[in-house]
This record gives sequence, structure tokens and C-alpha cells, in this order.
Amino acid sequence: MAATLRDVARLAGVSTSTVSRALSLPDLVNPATRARVRTAADTLGYEPNRAARGLITGRTGNIGLVLPDLANPFFPSVVKGVQARARAADVAVFVADTDEDVAAEMDLVRALAQQVDGLILCSPRADAAYLKAIAADTTVVLVNRLVDDLPAVVFDHEDGMRQAVAHLAALGHQRIAWVGGPAASWSSDQRGQGLTQASAAHGVDLIDVGHFPPHYDGGMAAADQVVATGATAVIAYNDLVAIGLLARLHARSIPVPKAISVVGIDDIAMSAMSHPALTTIRLPKQQAGRLAVDLLLTLLENPATTPAPTILPGDLLVRASTTEPLR
Repeated sequence: MAATLRDVARLAGVSTSTVSRALSLPDLVNPATRARVRTAADTLGYEPNRAARGLITGRTGNIGLVLPDLANPFFPSVVKGVQARARAADVAVFVADTDEDVAAEMDLVRALAQQVDGLILCSPRADAAYLKAIAADTTVVLVNRLVDDLPAVVFDHEDGMRQAVAHLAALGHQRIAWVGGPAASWSSDQRGQGLTQASAAHGVDLIDVGHFPPHYDGGMAAADQVVATGATAVIAYNDLVAIGLLARLHARSIPVPKAISVVGIDDIAMSAMSHPALTTIRLPKQQAGRLAVDLLLTLLENPATTPAPTILPGDLLVRASTTEPLR
């Protein structure tokens, strides 16, 4: 038989209402009593009824996580970080995939907001006005997106691009192509700005090839245009695009890195297994997920908090896809 609230109260020597407060509203119970209740609950293996607890706290015990594309290996890493931290906090996570569709994203966000205590929006594609409107009604944390003073966990994309350009310039590259991601992607815009600044600082020519879908086929589609620019190196919006570039260049018998160097961003698992292994900017994806949950739970407890964005650095990983240009 599963232990009940009454069983915990009997073992701890307190009333059932005290047990309920100690488990759902611990700040209202003195520390010694709270510890005694927690010990009794652990001893009996008591699991609080989430629905009953919600009636007391006004909370569902659920949070929502909305992201653009679960098929992109970048996002499952964020999900793992979110789920690990949420599980430790006894919070359930509802995950929604928008398939890079802004209208679907907006619909899912509106629907989830009615069922959860707060939302984590990872790389949202909706415009800033919509995100601010949602945040006015629901506790929201953004990941990989900055919108005014909304709580956020982001990556230092500009510094990552500085590292990539510095690496290529040191190898002797003077003409670098940039294959951007979706036009609505904040991170693509940030990376493009970082590249513009870094290329100017190093006296390198930067050729913007345009916006492409953020996956393998996008890289395949961009490759011929990259070759036509005469660039000796290319930086791709992410590793999936970079791996698509590698495949198309191989199909055209253009050797990488001998004829053209390729740099990706994200450090997904397959980037080390590509041929050649991909030079990339490693982003701390799981850490971003964990910190987003911490921030959301803090805001739920202290709604008046206005935290500054958390900015996580990336690191250049040099592998076999970059070398000196042909002379």
C-alpha cells in the first residue's frame, strides 16, 4: 500500500495540515518541523499527489518547453538539461516542437500557457512584440534569444564568431563566406553581426551567401553558391548546415580542407564523426537548459525579480576541416 499523508503525519508527530504545508509551502513551516516531515516522508516513500498539491499552491507543477525542431541535434541537448534540472525540482516538462513554423509556435505557446506554471521558449521565431505580450501574462524564460528585458539564457555568438574568424585569419584566409540560417533566427543575426565585426578587425573579406534552412539540405543548397564566391573558407550557421556543405563539396570532388576550409557552430555529436571532422564552435547546450529551469523556478517564487541575461561563452574546437589556403 502506498503511504498516505496521514501516515507521514503519524510518523512525524504532526497534523496532516502541517505535513501538507511542509511539502507544498515549506517557507510557512519552521525548519525543524519541516525536516522532521521530510524525513518521515522519505522513510515511508511518500509521493505527494500533484493534483492535490496544486489545489493548495495554485500551481500545476508543470512547465512548458517550446523549441523549433527536435530533429536538429542542437535542441535535444537543451531538452536533456531542462529535464534533468526539472526532475530534480519535482517539476514535469511538456515539450512542444514547432517545426520551424512561426504560426505553429504562436498557437502552441498560447495553448501551453493555460496548462503550465511557466514557459521556456528556446530559439523562438516569433517577433519581439508577441513574446513580450506572452510574458505579460505568463512567466517566460527565453533561451538563445534576447528581447528587451525579458529573462533569458543566451550564448555569446559574437565572441564565437570572433574566435572562428581569428582562427581562419591566422591560417591565412582572406576571403570567407558566411552561410546564414533562417531569416527569423535571432542567433543567425547575432552571428552575422559578429562575423562582420571580426572580419573588419582582421582585414578579411566576408561574403554573405544568404539565408538557408538550418539543416543538412540547407548546406547542400548553399555549397555551389559558396564555391562561386571564390572564398577559401566558409562558416556555416550550424553544424548540420556545415555537414551538408561537406557532402556537396565532396560530391563535386572539391577537397576539404585543401581547397576550402569549413567551420560549423554548436558541436553536435556528429560533427566529430563527419569526414573530415568538423572544426566548430562548441556551445554549452545542456548547461543552458539547466540554467533556464533555475531561472524560471526563481521567477515563479519571486515574480518581481528582474534578472540580467545569463550569457554563456562558446569555445573553438579545431579539427580536420580547416587548414591553410592554397597559395
